[in-house]
Amino acid sequence: MHFYLPVAEMSANVAVLLAMGGAVGFLSGLFGVGGGFLMTPLLIFSGIPPAVAVGTESAQITASSVSGAFAQWRRRNVDFLMGAVLLAGGILGSVFGVQLVGSLRRLGQFDFFVAACYVTFLGVIGTLMMIESLSTMRKARGGLAVGGRRSGQHNWIHGLPLKLRFHRSKLYISAIPPFLIGIFVGLLAAIMGVGGGFIMVPAMIYLLRMPTNIVVGTSLFQIVFLTAATTVLHASQNQTVDVVLAVLLMVGGVIGAQFGALAGERLKAEQLRFLLAALVLMVGLRFAWQLIAPPADLYSISSPVGGA
Repeated sequence: MHFYLPVAEMSANVAVLLAMGGAVGFLSGLFGVGGGFLMTPLLIFSGIPPAVAVGTESAQITASSVSGAFAQWRRRNVDFLMGAVLLAGGILGSVFGVQLVGSLRRLGQFDFFVAACYVTFLGVIGTLMMIESLSTMRKARGGLAVGGRRSGQHNWIHGLPLKLRFHRSKLYISAIPPFLIGIFVGLLAAIMGVGGGFIMVPAMIYLLRMPTNIVVGTSLFQIVFLTAATTVLHASQNQTVDVVLAVLLMVGGVIGAQFGALAGERLKAEQLRFLLAALVLMVGLRFAWQLIAPPADLYSISSPVGGA
């Protein structure tokens, strides 16, 4: 059965969209990411205009992240103070990001900019995460001690001002680094249609030295409110949120997130990071191929509705 998507101005198969939403919701609960780094490319590859894919995916991420965040909250895996600091920066970044999207669309450069962002960020972060997770698993198999955050271990972050005590994460650090991380994630959420988990999760693990299980819950908590704000901004300023498409993706996403949270309990932290790195790299490679591959139609007279 097909539905007409009014903002995207095209019809789409309902079963396919529900399956896509369920799969990405599963990843949200499993890895603690919004899943936009996968869903937005899937929507673009299936023919949805990039600007509509970015704006609408923010709404879908909100729904799937609510389900995943609630599951993590019941496991006491959410640091609410850390989430609030990240969110403050995230909202500021999303405001600038939505304005940038509008400017790029008017210039007709938004499609290329989105693809270039995906190739750059996913390639770099996926490679770093893959190297680290493989190294950790190799040490574990060899019986070597796996490095981690130890009590009393300090780095340059501990010398910054405005320190706060994050009790759930067992940290006493400056609020400046998580605030800056939040700004960067908010900017990416608005431009790339992602929750920013593929940036935030590695940053909280390797930079802030938070425990992995707390990172997953806190990331989802922050993503819920950040993507909700981004959705409102896209809808009001750029008119690129397709409600019909968003609802179909939400239904599948909410269900999938619950199964993902259960599956995450069965895997080790380094295994989760390895799987997330593999997904990030695959999506980045697909976008890289899209940038260099010759188009199917060298010339087109169709109007650039929603995409530029």
